[in-house]
Amino acid sequence: MQARIVEFTNLLRKSGIRVSVAEGIDAFRALEELSIEDRAVFRDALRASMVKRGDEISTFNELFDLYWSGFYDNLRESFGDLEDQMGDMDIDLDSLMQQMSEMMQGMDGEIDLSELAKALLTQDLAQLEAMIREAAEQAGTERIENMLQVGFFSRRTNEQLDLEGAGGQLQDLAQKLAEMGMGSEEIEALQKMIQQLVENMRRSVKNFVERELQTRNHDYMEKFRKEMLQEKSFYHLTEDEITRMREVVNRLAQRIKNVLSVRKKRIKRGKLDLHQTLRRNMARGGIPFEVIYKHRRKDRPKLVILCDVSSSVANVSRFMLQFMYGLQEAFTKIRSYVFVSDLGEVTSVFKDGDVNSAIEKALDGGDVINVYTRSNFGRAFHDFWRDHLSIIDNRTTVLILGDARNNYNDAKAWCLRDIHSKAKNVVWLNPESPSAWGFGDSVMDRYTPYCDVIEECRNLKQLSKIVDQILL
Repeated sequence: MQARIVEFTNLLRKSGIRVSVAEGIDAFRALEELSIEDRAVFRDALRASMVKRGDEISTFNELFDLYWSGFYDNLRESFGDLEDQMGDMDIDLDSLMQQMSEMMQGMDGEIDLSELAKALLTQDLAQLEAMIREAAEQAGTERIENMLQVGFFSRRTNEQLDLEGAGGQLQDLAQKLAEMGMGSEEIEALQKMIQQLVENMRRSVKNFVERELQTRNHDYMEKFRKEMLQEKSFYHLTEDEITRMREVVNRLAQRIKNVLSVRKKRIKRGKLDLHQTLRRNMARGGIPFEVIYKHRRKDRPKLVILCDVSSSVANVSRFMLQFMYGLQEAFTKIRSYVFVSDLGEVTSVFKDGDVNSAIEKALDGGDVINVYTRSNFGRAFHDFWRDHLSIIDNRTTVLILGDARNNYNDAKAWCLRDIHSKAKNVVWLNPESPSAWGFGDSVMDRYTPYCDVIEECRNLKQLSKIVDQILL
């Protein structure tokens, strides 16, 4: 057991959870007082001994389930539905197995079956688990590093098991039973059952190799999944991915805040003024005993966000708002507006409470605007020009998110022109491909002259890059 604890500790360290030697010893001591049979208590004891930070709990729980959960449950899931699979083929599995067992008793060893073939035929899951683990170890699955190797190590494991040979032996058994007088329908049913057993075994082997990959390379898999999420279009996110994306958004926002913090320190310290340093130290022969820095004050910008929250861009709006409010320290003030046709301010929604629930409330619209109408950018821009133009000055960055699909209404581009003339800059993020701008009911070409930056923004990677540019 201590050897397994040590191996599990090494897996945690490899995945980024710092576990000291003293904490490993604490885990050993805890196990002296506890039983591994009580799974929940066992997990809690290890977690209390080894995990120090709240954001590491999810990684610990996932690795615990992968490492300590028996593979037996997966086997039972793969083989447990054999009766249902055969039932779909109108085959009575119990009757078939009983008839085959009675006929095999009279063979007197004429068919020599391997241990794997016997375990498959009797569905001895404990034996099958032990054989898969041994074959996987011989195949070197502990060296697996990425998803591209799953197929290779699965084939290697099947070769170590000699699964093809075991399947052939069972087919020979079916042929022998046919010669002994088993009916053609029963033989056909038996052959189908053998094919299903072999297929279930292949699936189980692949499942085991995938578990090994997740266990041995959890840090790589997590990094891979996060990179994939960052590059996946907002349009195609599932509900589960939307939930996971929130964590990724927060981490990216924190990363940009860290960069901004470093820049702020550099600005505070100032930049070396070589000319003044040399002049000040002329009396010392030019040796720079006294270093002079020149300081340049850089004001934090103000930010105004105009978000199209129509159903076509709702996901993009959700993550942009979360990202912006994760970076509030970088701005003097943030004011947010949402629109579909009417315009409504939602700045106050974010003052209190959780940012995620505030975003959901803002996107839902509620009493702020009617979200169940057709998009009209011209009307929304006119409402902003009429009621809120006074908040724009030469320190304000106006950030607009929308696809500019105006349903053939008046674009009122002159409203954006007046906003642009007062603002520091106008940035437009469009989730559509540039090839679609200006076609159909898109009026992006009408707004382009009054934007300083126009970028395609359909995933988190593009969004973080654009935000970083805004803050430079």
